[in-house]
Amino acid sequence: MYQSIVDNVSKWITLSDEEKLVFTNLLECKTVAGKTMMLRAGEVCQFEGYIKKGCVRIYYMNEKGVEVILSFAAEDWWVSDIASFHEQKPSNFYIETMEETEMYILTPKTKEELLSKMPKFERVFRMLVQRNLSTVQNRLINTISKTATERYLEFIKIYPSVPLRVPQYYIASYLGISPEFVSTIRKRLSKNQI
Repeated sequence: MYQSIVDNVSKWITLSDEEKLVFTNLLECKTVAGKTMMLRAGEVCQFEGYIKKGCVRIYYMNEKGVEVILSFAAEDWWVSDIASFHEQKPSNFYIETMEETEMYILTPKTKEELLSKMPKFERVFRMLVQRNLSTVQNRLINTISKTATERYLEFIKIYPSVPLRVPQYYIASYLGISPEFVSTIRKRLSKNQI
């Protein structure tokens, strides 16, 4: 049942069978229906979640009241508002499931208990934060320096399963272009591949 999350953290640390048991006993298994708001702007994020199955999106509302998608998370990804979770301050973001999603959840209390019992998990969470920062920095550079087509191709590379699972206008929001232009890019790319 817990093999996927154990494999995920085992990229960075080695766990004995006893440690795996301590870790998995602290996790809350949760199945969340699609289109469920797990976090709203103004709320304090109370979870760090590992996605076993499903897809979520993280977004904010701009000054015109338009949703701007910051990221997606699917199988074998972690999702949270890191600043809100760690500082226990209100979030600026929304986290919504796009489809039924199975997650393993850590709360601030269970995460602290985990780190207290097994300090080696500090490395896991440090690596996750570093990966997240790298992704955000690359996204910023791509937004500034790449064409819409190059950004779309990068999106496909990062999120290979997402285009089949979410509406095109969500992809457009993530890329900062219109849904019609996403269609145009897809048509051009499909013609070039034939």
